[in-house]
Amino acid sequence: MHLHTVCVIAMLCHALTGRRAEKKMDGRDNHEGGTVMLQETIGIMFDSRMYRGIPAGRTGQESLANYEQAAACHGLTPCFLRLEDIDLDRKTCLAYVKKEGRYVRGRMPLPSVIHNRSLQLRGTEQRQITRLLLQGIQVYNVRNRYRKDHVHDMLRQDPFLRDHLPHAVKATPESLAYMMEHYKDLVIKPCSGSIGHGIMRLFQHDGNWKLTCETRASRKGWATFKLNRGQWPSATLRRIFRHAYLIEERIPLIRYEGRPVDLRVSVQRGGDGLWSVTGMFAKAAPAHTFVTNIAQGGKVMTVGGALSLAEPSTELFQLQARITMVALRIAQTLASNLPHLADLGLDLGVTHNGGIYFIECNGRDQRYGFRKAGMQEHWQMTYNKPIAYGRLLINHNSSIPRQPQTYDRGLY
Repeated sequence: MHLHTVCVIAMLCHALTGRRAEKKMDGRDNHEGGTVMLQETIGIMFDSRMYRGIPAGRTGQESLANYEQAAACHGLTPCFLRLEDIDLDRKTCLAYVKKEGRYVRGRMPLPSVIHNRSLQLRGTEQRQITRLLLQGIQVYNVRNRYRKDHVHDMLRQDPFLRDHLPHAVKATPESLAYMMEHYKDLVIKPCSGSIGHGIMRLFQHDGNWKLTCETRASRKGWATFKLNRGQWPSATLRRIFRHAYLIEERIPLIRYEGRPVDLRVSVQRGGDGLWSVTGMFAKAAPAHTFVTNIAQGGKVMTVGGALSLAEPSTELFQLQARITMVALRIAQTLASNLPHLADLGLDLGVTHNGGIYFIECNGRDQRYGFRKAGMQEHWQMTYNKPIAYGRLLINHNSSIPRQPQTYDRGLY
């Protein structure tokens, strides 16, 4: 039975229970600060910018409709909240709940399970999250940004994954000299960067080293400079060595119309609590850069489309099976080191000889690439699976061991 059919049946059942729940709502619920009494809620935690756009439905790439549909499939009511609106002493929160076709903000009991979709990087936020966990509130994907060098270190502990990791070192003057001696094509990226910002390519061409990086001087935002011996741009060197950067060998990725391609693989826990691959799509870099991020103009397509396969083939199925195996091993290895992990977007590279390499881990996968690739059902499923996992946590809340999050600033 397809996801849509299952959800339609569940939504009909949910509508009946929802009417009964609405009768319990306080008469003030049409005004901010009113009390909302809803049974079987699941919290979706946004940051302030996303949260402010809820009444108008302007939540960027987050689909409120997909959250509503996913929650209905599992007999839940999603309430959208911010960390700063939680009153932990009273176990209540201010949250948006959809009622009669519009989102109403009111005070309600704090959900026992919360799916985190925001970044909490400040110390006060981290301490509040820890308090939530210690008081029995299950927050999953509690942290969704980790330093790239530490992720590499975690994965390198698994002997199986070592063959799927590019050689990477933390940037120092000595490590830069070493990597330039042993490799002719390198990627230098900030350990805490996102959506492709700050990434540089250092490569040798015709006996000369060249640097491709973002620059305001170029109309396209990227430019390539020839480096004379010992004449690195001083501002670039200062940035690399003063901040945490990772230097890694550049993997010779498969290409689509001459442009490098990598894959986004969505790996999530579902209603059984186990990791599985929800789907994967391909991203081709724009013609003017080597970065495949969608936010940088990367072209999105199906994996078969990137391989120029007009229809599914044995070759494609075998490749996807191998990618799935590597992606699951990465998720399981990270989950053994990082508490409360449930939802990952992995960037993996594939070479012409079939090698599969880890590129990056996204703890807050934006998912909309599936929609852009025309994979509507996969896009909806990337919302459904984490909510199914939330339902599991609700059902077994009392039997799940408490695992307080410890915040090590060095992991960011």
